[in-house]
Amino acid sequence: MNASALLPSKSARTHQPLPLLEKGFRPFFLFGAGFAVVAVPLWLLALRGGLQPGGALGAMQWHAHEMLFGFSTAIIAGFLLTAVSNWSGRETAVGGRLAALVALWTMGRLALFFASQLPRYAPAAFDLAFLPALLVACAVPLLAARNRRNYGFIGLLLLLWGANGVTHAAALLGDLATVRVAQRVALNVILLMIVLMTGRVVPMFTRNATRLAWIRNEPWLERASIAAVLLLGVTDVWPASPALSAAVAAVAAVVLLARMRFWGSRHSAREPLLWILHVGTLWLPLGLLLRAASALTPAIPESSSLHALTAGAIGSLTLGMMARVSLGHTGRLLEAPRGMASAFLCLVAAGLVRVAAPLLPSVHYLLALEVATVAWSTAFVLFLARYWRILSSPRVDAR
Repeated sequence: MNASALLPSKSARTHQPLPLLEKGFRPFFLFGAGFAVVAVPLWLLALRGGLQPGGALGAMQWHAHEMLFGFSTAIIAGFLLTAVSNWSGRETAVGGRLAALVALWTMGRLALFFASQLPRYAPAAFDLAFLPALLVACAVPLLAARNRRNYGFIGLLLLLWGANGVTHAAALLGDLATVRVAQRVALNVILLMIVLMTGRVVPMFTRNATRLAWIRNEPWLERASIAAVLLLGVTDVWPASPALSAAVAAVAAVVLLARMRFWGSRHSAREPLLWILHVGTLWLPLGLLLRAASALTPAIPESSSLHALTAGAIGSLTLGMMARVSLGHTGRLLEAPRGMASAFLCLVAAGLVRVAAPLLPSVHYLLALEVATVAWSTAFVLFLARYWRILSSPRVDAR
């Protein structure tokens, strides 16, 4: 993967009649943001006993599943379908094929929400159809172009699909312990994708915006970061002592923090499209430090670490990348539209409150969840308000 993959392709493209289906980022960013708005409030209703989505997964694991395999995979799909066409010089899925992919993703979300009204195995079948289709759409152009540098993303999508398959199989067998392990594997795969992406684009974006030539990434630190996250994933599936898992998480956190030394984070404060990416990247070592602490002391609940990595890192980085990529790939200036700084602040606040919620007295826990939910949904409502027209309209430069 190289940084230019996130810049508009210079090759000629034939516009589809419907702008929304011209590139993968358009519908998947739009649908993913819309899903983010409603999914967390629906889970809060389920937590209060008003809904029972998820079927065999149950409401709690439905929430975890949909944040990983629903929201996150939608944004991953939008990113990869667009980036792979740049890496390979070939289209991935546009027009009708892109619409079919969106339909598969949507059917998975609906099937799991209404799982109790469907045959026992139907929700899993609908949900498991999407990632293989996405994998094929990305793998065919990469293999045809012999773009070996990015073959790893094919493997990561395959791992993600495998984790989803294990999740459904274990849920149908009533084995919730295995469900949690499979979801942790999926989270680690997504975190590895994030480490790969941030290391290659965040320093470049910052250097281009600030014109500070010293801003860079260090290749050996990038390799060490990837290795640390991979090792962390191994400890999640291989029996290990809590002390060993804590040590691996702590080392990974230190390496991920060290790689940001030359990223110029302090120079990003004036530009919302930059600082949200730096804040999102900073959530990674914070979440892993919390994970190390939770393995050593019951005073730090594991859910605080989990939500630092999900609501914090995944939430901030997906919104930040959606906001930036959507502008660049529609021919617009890389300036945050009015209201997006507020959206970013809402998302950061949601992450902070969600991480702190388990540390509060139990009487305040549900109130904290409600505050975090409102902040999270508001962030994505603001994104939709500013970007739905951008994502559904032709490029402004007529390319």
